[in-house]
Amino acid sequence: MWLVWAGKYKGDNGKMSAYPFSGIILAGGLNRRMNGQNKALLSVGDQSIISRQIDLFLELFEQVIVVSNHPRDFVFWDVSIVSDMYPLRSSLTGIQAGLFYSNNPRAFVSACDMPFLKKEMIEVLLQEFDPKVDIIVPLTTEGYQPLCAVYSRNCLPLIEKQLASGLLKISGLFSQMKVKTIPEKVLRSLDPGLISFFNINTQEDFNRSQTLISNLEDS
Repeated sequence: MWLVWAGKYKGDNGKMSAYPFSGIILAGGLNRRMNGQNKALLSVGDQSIISRQIDLFLELFEQVIVVSNHPRDFVFWDVSIVSDMYPLRSSLTGIQAGLFYSNNPRAFVSACDMPFLKKEMIEVLLQEFDPKVDIIVPLTTEGYQPLCAVYSRNCLPLIEKQLASGLLKISGLFSQMKVKTIPEKVLRSLDPGLISFFNINTQEDFNRSQTLISNLEDS
């Protein structure tokens, strides 16, 4: 573990952040199962998901990037807004755009539909940074969690090669890049219910998120 970032760093927005990484939020999905609603703008409790994430990311990262093909939805926030560079709708496409525009050699990537992402969960990934590693990703009994992970810009050539070949699975990177996994035991020590990985894909998920936020606020 390499702790070169101990201290505070001034980001693009002039605010002090804790880590010299970029934070990338992928907000380019089609939202088919939510009747076309932009999931990032859904309110969980009294705050939209994107607001929750941006507030957290501004605290942690030098640069915050939202990847969206609907940039007008996000102009109210003090972040960088970029669009996909490849005409393929996939999370890998968004990761490529985010890394391409990143001012830092490494970035934390999350989806825009994860309302309960914990600061401690992100930090354990950042603090496992190793200059010899290209990807740091949580690994649970459900498998890799590639949309709550750290990626190096060294991944860009392989990502672009996959996209040019129409290969859209993020997991395709893992066998060809240097990957470090964070085991579930460590993850649960910070987030016992692994609620950080909860994401909203359907109306049922959204309804459950309202129950979860109510329980969290009451606890």
